[in-house]
Amino acid sequence: MFDKLREIEQNFVSIEQSLAQGELDGKELSVLTRQRAEMEDLVEAYRDYERLRSDRRDAEEMLLSEDPEMQALAKEEIRSLDSGLTELEEKLKRLMLPKDPNDNKNVILEIRAGTGGEEAAIFAADLMRMYSRFAEEQGWRTELMNAHESAKGGYKEIVVLITGRQVYSCLKFEMGVHRVQRVPATESQGRIHTSACTVAVLPEAEELEIEINPSELRIDTYRSSGAGGQHVNTTDSAVRITHIPTGTVAECQDERSQHKNKAKAMKMLRSRIYEKLQQQQQAEISADRRTQVGSGDRSERIRTYNFPQGRVTDHRINLTLYKLDSIMNGDLRELTEALGAHHTAKLLQTQTAESGRS
Repeated sequence: MFDKLREIEQNFVSIEQSLAQGELDGKELSVLTRQRAEMEDLVEAYRDYERLRSDRRDAEEMLLSEDPEMQALAKEEIRSLDSGLTELEEKLKRLMLPKDPNDNKNVILEIRAGTGGEEAAIFAADLMRMYSRFAEEQGWRTELMNAHESAKGGYKEIVVLITGRQVYSCLKFEMGVHRVQRVPATESQGRIHTSACTVAVLPEAEELEIEINPSELRIDTYRSSGAGGQHVNTTDSAVRITHIPTGTVAECQDERSQHKNKAKAMKMLRSRIYEKLQQQQQAEISADRRTQVGSGDRSERIRTYNFPQGRVTDHRINLTLYKLDSIMNGDLRELTEALGAHHTAKLLQTQTAESGRS
């Protein structure tokens, strides 16, 4: 492991030197900056580990002293350093686990109302607000890509682009069916209704990753529609793009400019095609080596929001939190960290099992 770490640190130093020279074109700068970011935490932990090892060697020399007090101090120092080295070694093992190549990517977040009619559309708006507030707390930027409003202020569908550091890494386990149990405002007899929304978390695909032949696209323009106000346009500015070979469709009507709507629709289309390719690759991985939290299928029920009891339950890790109001206001950290820790534990378990077999 440590031979590999030394090699990674050497590559890190080489990348930093190249970036410092400032003689890179835009593409090279983007690639090296991303590579540096991916290695930074690992290299920092490795350097901390090497510093502690050096301190421990110094403490071992202190043991050779004939002064009893000096020897006692050295023993205490070694105990403390050994504890720190053990913690850092575990951290290094976690950081060296296989990385999801999409973890540093931005995300296209899609929320669609499912069963439950108007109540599901209102819940879609609630989920959108929850994710927007969480994104704001993380220092991420949110940009509306497309929205279809319902009659009572909810969303039949809403799509946003979330940009920032480690967005996909943090949000990737949000994909699936989110179920809500509550008494709708329109319910006169106080009965609890169950509704659902589907959430898709797509890593933003760059042009270099997905090449699309313009001749394989069908582009339709139409007049924007919506509940009224700024979403209604009197010109054919809305754009729908269909990728004919895969049947993938993306549309945007949020902007008044047809050109801007087309650019946003292309961004969504590219990411949806990228997701399809990934799903095909994941399907080829044998079930015994799959280390995802759940299947990653947006048809899988992953979480229930129960308003009468004030609880949120994530069914994949059997975690129930009685802080629904806080979560709906964007306090997702406990959930995302628990899901990430569960995923890491499964990866470590798989890695240990494979090491034992080899």
